[in-house]
Amino acid sequence: MKRIKSQLYPVISPKAQPSVSFLNQVTTQLQLRSPVLLSAILISGIGGTFQYGFHISVLNSPSVFIKNLVNSTCLQRYGRSLEPWELSIIWSFIVSIYCVGGLIGTLSAGRLAAVYGRKKTLLLNNVVAICGAVLMLLSETALSFEMIIVGRIVYGINAGVSLIVHTLYILECAPKRLRGMVGVSVASFVSLGKFSGQLLGISELLGTEERWIWLLAFSGVTGLLQLLTLPFLPESPRYLLLERADRHGCETALRRLWGAKKDPKQEMEDMLAEHTALKGVKIHKLMDLFLDVNVRWQLLTVIVTFVTLQLCGINAVYLYSFDVFQAAGIPKENLRYAALGTGLCEITTSIACVLMIESTGKKVLLFRGYLGMAAALALLTVTLYLQEFVSWMPYCSMVLICIFILFFSAGPAAVTAPLPGEIFTQSYKPAAFTVACTLNWVGLFLVGMLFPLIVKHLDYFCFLIFFAFCFFSGVFVWFNVPETKNKTVLEITEDFNKMHQKRSVLESKLSSVHTNDIQDTASTKL
Repeated sequence: MKRIKSQLYPVISPKAQPSVSFLNQVTTQLQLRSPVLLSAILISGIGGTFQYGFHISVLNSPSVFIKNLVNSTCLQRYGRSLEPWELSIIWSFIVSIYCVGGLIGTLSAGRLAAVYGRKKTLLLNNVVAICGAVLMLLSETALSFEMIIVGRIVYGINAGVSLIVHTLYILECAPKRLRGMVGVSVASFVSLGKFSGQLLGISELLGTEERWIWLLAFSGVTGLLQLLTLPFLPESPRYLLLERADRHGCETALRRLWGAKKDPKQEMEDMLAEHTALKGVKIHKLMDLFLDVNVRWQLLTVIVTFVTLQLCGINAVYLYSFDVFQAAGIPKENLRYAALGTGLCEITTSIACVLMIESTGKKVLLFRGYLGMAAALALLTVTLYLQEFVSWMPYCSMVLICIFILFFSAGPAAVTAPLPGEIFTQSYKPAAFTVACTLNWVGLFLVGMLFPLIVKHLDYFCFLIFFAFCFFSGVFVWFNVPETKNKTVLEITEDFNKMHQKRSVLESKLSSVHTNDIQDTASTKL
């Protein structure tokens, strides 16, 4: 289990060439030489991180119908309708309880993948998604909003397991030269899930009073699709070789995934060499991570980036996009179509991000992303305030919303997830991923619970809170995080030490000078 989390996000090979021709060449190679690997990317993604993204956006459209069900349930049972504040609390709980299930799924995913294997864990996880879909389908008939709450918990468990095991499976199936591109596909399926939740929620599809329960149950369809197709794919080669000691099974899986012409023996030898090197490494526990001063700045980097990933304001921007589009003159019945454009923008940017990661570097993408988002939020606050007085100001707000989503997709959304695996040495990676995943789900839970209250009291000035998080994180990354592009974990660790040792030496020199000045002043007075 401890080795599992440490292998989630391998460092991108220094030999990767950042160019459009390289991407085209890789895509063609996947289609012609590795059709099974391409199928593995698509099949594992549709039942993997797609589920996580789908359930983040899917509740926006049927929110009115779900609230009506809550009121109807209380009216039938207790003979009274709920007050608006009571309904708001229950609604926030329905939205946020998904994160509790997500945390449970994330913390149990490593153990499940070690015991049952990556492929079998994904297959069993689809049964969980189907159970959640059944609960959603029966909720309206049973007149029970509690079934929706339980269904959201079940969906959260499914998404938590998918986030870890899908990433683990697909990266272990990919050859080293393609892991950068395959890793970005994980984030692309999250964006695709968000977009699908928006698309299916329009009134022409499933966003109606008669069909909204089918919208909530759609994850059962994707889960069933993966359940029927995943058995035709091989198990993770790394798992077969290192966990099951099945050399023949590993070689067979590699030949199926990469093509029969490619000799997989060198890759297998590299796996065994890495396995041998790790045997003497002590895996540190969570408390060791917090107590060891040598990894203090790496830990702070994970905390800052993963907290800001949820508190950067992306949910607020999506919410206010409806008001902005309406103020710009878009008819109310067409607002959902306009919002689809923002989701499509996120998908295309996340797909294109494979080129930017390879050529620009992750530190620059994070820094530029955070500061670009901060600037967009500050200007958006101004334009939202002025749009009551200036007729053309809503169009400026629309542009700023698109700019914010572009910076988010091309920066924090793509770079943050693999960060713990790149800045921590092997012995600390399991604990680092535990901290990162916990912060991700807790942050999502708090946003779901507190965001409606913040908007109610601060209105569009809530963007100033998110501006502060983005600006602080951008400054923190620039001054405290080294570049990780084309570097090993040991080189990155050394860069962290050099960066902060210089600062410590400078601070000690300044302190010494200040002390000497005080002593000289005292001597003069005497």
